[in-house]
Amino acid sequence: MKRTDLRNVAIIAHVDHGKTTLVDGLLRQSGAFRANEQVAERVMDSNELERERGITILSKNTGIIYKGVRINIVDTPGHADFSGEVERIMTMVDGCLLVVDAAEGPMAQTKFVLRKAMEAGLKPVVVINKIDRPDRRIAEVEDEILDLFIELGADDDQLEYPVIYASARDGVATYSLDEEGKDLRPIFDTILEHIPCPEGDPDAPLQAMVTSLDYDEYVGRVAIARIRQGTVKAGQQVAVAKLDGSVVRFRAAQLFGFQGLKRVPLEEASVGDIIAMTGLEDVNIGETITDPENPQPLPPIKVDEPTMQMTFRTNDSPFAGREGKYVTSRHLRARLFKELERNVALRVEETDSPDAFIVSGRGELHLSILIETMRREGYELAVSKPKVIFRKDENGNRLEPLEQLIIDLPEEYMGTVMEALGTRKAEMTNMVNHGNGNVRLEFIIPARGLIGFRSEFLTMTRGYGIMHHVFYDYGPYRGDIPTRTRGSLVASEAGVATQYALYQLQDRGTLFIEPGTEVYVGMVVGESNRGQDIDVNVCKTKHLTNIRAAGSDEKLLLDPPRLLTLEEALEQIDDDELVEVTPKSIRLRKQYLDPLIRARVAKGKEINAEVLQRLKQGR
Repeated sequence: MKRTDLRNVAIIAHVDHGKTTLVDGLLRQSGAFRANEQVAERVMDSNELERERGITILSKNTGIIYKGVRINIVDTPGHADFSGEVERIMTMVDGCLLVVDAAEGPMAQTKFVLRKAMEAGLKPVVVINKIDRPDRRIAEVEDEILDLFIELGADDDQLEYPVIYASARDGVATYSLDEEGKDLRPIFDTILEHIPCPEGDPDAPLQAMVTSLDYDEYVGRVAIARIRQGTVKAGQQVAVAKLDGSVVRFRAAQLFGFQGLKRVPLEEASVGDIIAMTGLEDVNIGETITDPENPQPLPPIKVDEPTMQMTFRTNDSPFAGREGKYVTSRHLRARLFKELERNVALRVEETDSPDAFIVSGRGELHLSILIETMRREGYELAVSKPKVIFRKDENGNRLEPLEQLIIDLPEEYMGTVMEALGTRKAEMTNMVNHGNGNVRLEFIIPARGLIGFRSEFLTMTRGYGIMHHVFYDYGPYRGDIPTRTRGSLVASEAGVATQYALYQLQDRGTLFIEPGTEVYVGMVVGESNRGQDIDVNVCKTKHLTNIRAAGSDEKLLLDPPRLLTLEEALEQIDDDELVEVTPKSIRLRKQYLDPLIRARVAKGKEINAEVLQRLKQGR
């Protein structure tokens, strides 16, 4: 049976190409809001971190009614690090709107999301957005989109995609550039005409794949699923086919559909409906809600494996427990394993130490968003430098993850950037000169080579460069890549940093702290100008005497310190350093705070409990 009164569509694109802004326009013009209702910009980005950073992190559902047809829309993230969110929603929809910037054209993530959509058999509709940009190049972008479809092996049916030209910010769309758009009606009509209707047997045993989880403090866990076949009613007995093969019975307490930004109660849902269901206390993403008498599980969601990992450990610095609410390994373990329930691209492994856990994800941003979320919830922890995950081929050769890197920058900085990428083992695959003073460079680079590169790249291009990268494939190990060339300034005394001490030290490197900052032994307070670490005393005060010196009345002028964000701190640290993360502070520190232990480790000598005891006793 076909549900002609329903369409399910995902909006996919590269980061900043206008997905969430387009959803805003569709919601406004569908009548989802009252005429006098105050609606925020990018209304689907409801998460606090999403609003701060201007990016989408989590996939979200909404629903609108147009010409009597319910259109369920799923907004997806554009960053490659959150591609697990894109992969899991592909089973919820029957078609997709591929949004492409009229000036930038298809980018790294455009290729990734389109490949996933085609693997899932989705029907694409291309929306060329931002046609009001003065530097638009629509004809070239259309050719690039066609080339991308052909490169990804599209069949004849997929190549017959409709193209719509839009300005999501202005809320207009048109079938042809010769006609001026008045509203977004062309997009609504194209969805009804080209996106397939959901098909399935409403009388067959129930099958619904859980693709997302939410939590409500009143009703508990909420499972969001798309019904493949069968019908379900509120209060009905259902079963959950678990990933381990077991089947557990539950009662579907309540059913909800999506209408605008609200969830509306439903008495019954059938084939193709995207629903939220309560009453399923022990359900996870990828499991199937099915008929208890005739359970028929669906194939689990396939998600690409992580490529980067970090060690999360309890905070054992002298300042531990001052600012955080959750500081023990028990709290840390519970929070990480809870994250696994909804973050399908994440992996958590326990180690020999009960205080440390190896957390694997898609990239630095994926892991740093988790750390930032945890610190805002009141957690204290320390994290190590990100490391890539290596593999072995069938012959035992070492393989490493490679990334496709796309860079847009002014021509004058091209040589400097190419030289820096050469030392990081990057291989150029394409170069396009747009003729307006900007150049696009494409590289295949080891994921190791990108760690710490973003801040260096922005410095080299004076902030004019834009870089994006997406996972490419695993390839042969490319040899050693030089890491940080400068050492750290490490505090040798505990206390409060003084202006006098920092003034004396600022010629030795770049400082990360201000006067009045409390420090402890082993805390990293700056970056050295030299290649090795330097122990410094930032708490030294001026010796007061009754003799007046010639320079005693000079004003001490300090250079502004470099205050690091979480991402900058993760890029800055070396292998023997950690980032201490608390709800109020981000500090850099040495893994071993004691300078005697650090000296022993640097010489390659063994560190065990007996040695630690002797060092504490001063022997």
